Amino acid sequence: MTLDDLTAMMAADEYHRYESSPGGVLSIVTPPGYSHAVIATRLMLWLAQAVGLRIPGRHGGVGGRIPDLVVWSKEQADGVWLPVADVLLVIEVVSPGSEGVDTVTKRSEYAAAGIPQYWMVDQDQAQTVHHLDGNRYTLRATMPLAWVLNTDPAEHDLG
Repeated sequence: MTLDDLTAMMAADEYHRYESSPGGVLSIVTPPGYSHAVIATRLMLWLAQAVGLRIPGRHGGVGGRIPDLVVWSKEQADGVWLPVADVLLVIEVVSPGSEGVDTVTKRSEYAAAGIPQYWMVDQDQAQTVHHLDGNRYTLRATMPLAWVLNTDPAEHDLG
């Protein structure tokens, strides 16, 4: 399955998000709930808007992930599946049903792709900030979302 196939599937089905791992595993995700949307909206106002990312696989495959938010180091060309070369930060809002993918699978894929920071925001707990250390993330901080939203993005080492 190609990223063009995923794009066509999303265009035909407004009720689901389609993602694939670099190894070719298809994930069909139902739209997140209201709480997820509120958190993502608040973060989007604080940072930037999300698009799909091309995630290179360890064995030559290419997957497509759609983070909740992405922060770039520079403006990107228009497209659906953008390369990760200029990504500074990816944020995922963890929702019921997405815990394993967000906390393990995506974290591993984003680290292998070389994305410098990965933040996970749990709807019921504090967010965790992970920084790339070699080819894996290390936990840098855990903090309440309200604290983050009262800071300036420049305070978070975003390049």
